[in-house]
Formats: sequence, structure tokens, C-alpha cells
Amino acid sequence: MNRISQISGEAWKNDPIYAPFYHATGFIMAAASDVLFEEVVVPFAKDHTSEVKMLESQKDWQAIAPNVFTGQFPGWRGAWRQRNAGWVFARGALLAVHQEASRLGAKFLTGSPEGDVESLLFNDTKSEVLGARTADGKEHRASLTILAAGAGCDALIDFKKQLRPTAWTLAHIPLEVAEAIHYKGIPVPYNVERGFFIEPNEITRELKICDEHPGYCNFIRDADTGEILSSKPFARNQIPLESESRIRQLLRDTMPQLADRQFSFARICWDADTVDRIFLIDHHPEYASLVLACGGSGHGVNPMPAIGQLVADLLEQKMEPKLKAMSRWRPEQAEQRNWEDSQGRHGANETVMDFKNVKGWTRIHES
Repeated sequence: MNRISQISGEAWKNDPIYAPFYHATGFIMAAASDVLFEEVVVPFAKDHTSEVKMLESQKDWQAIAPNVFTGQFPGWRGAWRQRNAGWVFARGALLAVHQEASRLGAKFLTGSPEGDVESLLFNDTKSEVLGARTADGKEHRASLTILAAGAGCDALIDFKKQLRPTAWTLAHIPLEVAEAIHYKGIPVPYNVERGFFIEPNEITRELKICDEHPGYCNFIRDADTGEILSSKPFARNQIPLESESRIRQLLRDTMPQLADRQFSFARICWDADTVDRIFLIDHHPEYASLVLACGGSGHGVNPMPAIGQLVADLLEQKMEPKLKAMSRWRPEQAEQRNWEDSQGRHGANETVMDFKNVKGWTRIHES
């Protein structure tokens, strides 16, 4: 993933499409336990020695943003990368890419039913992909189809257990105009056990907060054996109450003045985990006319600029050999897949949770 991060980083800093949405506020890798401090934070600090300041105490944390970081930061220690790090405004970047692609001739079909892909189209012998069929019954035929539907990919073709649709949780907290000015420019504190938040965006003045956990799945099980067969995504603009509790605990640790403020927005966000959490970007081995670009594995919007480039390089047969090897079709990794593997993620007792066990949900903007 280092090479993908390098390609993306260059684009976020220098590409005129992406650069306006990169905010170099700094980034803090943190942990609340000694074990994860040594396992995660110390290696991060060593990788960025010249740019890092170590945070060892409550006083260190509060000094970063007085009157903002007012919490006790219990047990928190971190490595603050003050240069060449920050966050990206995902919505703005997506809109900019949409505008540029449209200018270059791309056409987008969105919404339901016209933009809702129900199935791929195959020839009579099921040996070639001919395009896709949408929920309005229309067939969209193409000589080449690129499947880049995130967590939805697994429902369209058999990935041999290579993809596990997994969801994460986020919420927004609204700030007043004066507060948004005050909170602007704070670094992103990412505690691998608690979660992270980023400065308020300039459009809605909302603070985005995510609790850290290995993910939620909507497991589909064999009716007779109980064996997990897959995970099925669904949309919901709410989050489990247990997620809300974790978010509010994160705020009590860091910014208790916001811990009880009502959320203005919340949602579950899906991606598809590969076994090794590396993208799957390859030609399908059985269908020459189908290219796969999926397996984002929770890496978020950061790799966005690299993925299109890698797909183009694949089609032009100039993909870097190391990248080609690591992002290949690799079902052998998933033969004995443990669907409940936390995959090196922390928080929430390091447990992959099943939405079917959720006891309650937030009711934001519900009467």
C-alpha cells in the first residue's frame, strides 16, 4: 500500500483537480494502551522521525489546541506528524472529479432505478461480460466493463470469498460560526482504539467523527449449519447506539465540551475487505472484457487518485510489476477465510460485529 499512498499523496498535493481539497493540518497517530503504543505508534514515529513530535501527557495534548483539546486524554500517547499530513474533503473531491470527467465526455447515470445496477450482462455461453442491466430494465452494453462498485461488487459476481462487505460508522456534530473558526486547523488525532475526528468543513461547519472498530457486517448464514456465507450491504443514515456511545466516549476523552451535543447526521459507510486489505485491481480470469477495481478495505478516500491511474495502467499494460502482483486476483488467500477476522484493527474489543445483533439505532431527525 505504500506505493499507492505515494501516488495518491502526490496527486492530493499537486494535481489541480485534487489539491484544493487537501488540508495539511497534521496527523496524530495515537493509542491508549501500552501494547498498541509500542505496536503502532512507535513504528509510525520511526517512519517519520524528522516530522514527528511525541505526545506523552495530558499537558502535551492540550497544548496543541488550547480551549479545544480540553479533555483528560486518559492514557493517550501519540506521535504528531506536523508536516506532509492532514485530511481530504471527500465530497468536494468527488464533485470535482465528476465535473472533470463530465467535461471529458463521461456520462453518469445515478439514482434509482436508472443508476441501480441489478446484474451484469453475459453472452449465451456465460463466457463474456457484455455490460450491465439496471433496475429500470435497460441494458447498457460495452466492449469493456469496469466493476468498481465497492461493497456492492460481491453481489454482482462470484469473488470466491475475496471480498467481505464491511461497514464503519460516522457522525457529524454542528458548530456555531465562532466555534468553527476556533476549531479550524486542528490536526487529525487518530487513536487506533478510540477513533478520530477532523476539523469542521467550511461549507456545513460540521465536525466529522468516527469511532474505531474492526467493522460491522450483515452476515448471511447457512440455515442448517449457521456457517457464514457472505455479508450483504444495506443503506442506513443512522448508526447503532453502541457506536454513538463510543463516539461520545471519544469526545469525553478529548473535547468534553462537545460530548453531549446532538448529532446533525450519522450513517453507516460500506467498503469491501480483502483478506490482506490490499486492493483488487485486475482482469477477471474468466472474462476478458471485465476489469475489477475493488477491495478498498476501509482505506477511505485517500487512495482515490491512485485507483483510476492503476486501472488505466492495467489496461495499457504498463502497471508496475510490484503493484500488479499485489493487487492481482488471488482467491487462494480466501479459501479458508475467517469471516470474523478483525484483520489487525482495534477498538470495540477487536471484534467484527453483526448488524443482526444491534439492539438499537440513533433516531437523528426522526419525529
